[in-house]
Amino acid sequence: MSSPHWTTRPEEPTDVEAIRGILLAAFDTPEEADLVDELRRSGAWIDGLSMVAVDAAGDPVGHALLTRCHIDDTPALCLAPCSVLPEHQRTGAGTAATTAVLDAARARGEHAVTVLGHPEYYPQFGFTRASRHGVRMKAEVPDEALMVLALDGTPIPGGTIRYAAPFGDI
Repeated sequence: MSSPHWTTRPEEPTDVEAIRGILLAAFDTPEEADLVDELRRSGAWIDGLSMVAVDAAGDPVGHALLTRCHIDDTPALCLAPCSVLPEHQRTGAGTAATTAVLDAARARGEHAVTVLGHPEYYPQFGFTRASRHGVRMKAEVPDEALMVLALDGTPIPGGTIRYAAPFGDI
């Protein structure tokens, strides 16, 4: 089965309900959908850094979000959550949305992105183990799951990641 070519674009106000539906379908609990709703209302939200992959009809089927975090006092971005409707998983929709949001952040002059995710998936975007850069979380997480990406090629600052309040005390 061939994968479709996905069109990506920034989230629009009319996409909010569809994105919530994607999150509810992609995850076992409403926790991620509620998190995105809270992030939208928080100071961590950055217009233009919530991207959707849309089907031929223009309906969102995949979503990737970057919000503000810090590595110690240095501004960075957090990639989370990323989600795709189950019927479109493994078709490239998530990769397209993630690539688009990283490209948008790069175009805005952002420097670093953190992600806590699947160590087999995120290296395709250039993410490497955060521990190699002296980056850590307050919470104990598997070393291979916490990764960072330098968007502009400059060194990642070492330190502890401080996530936006909606993420809780992690």
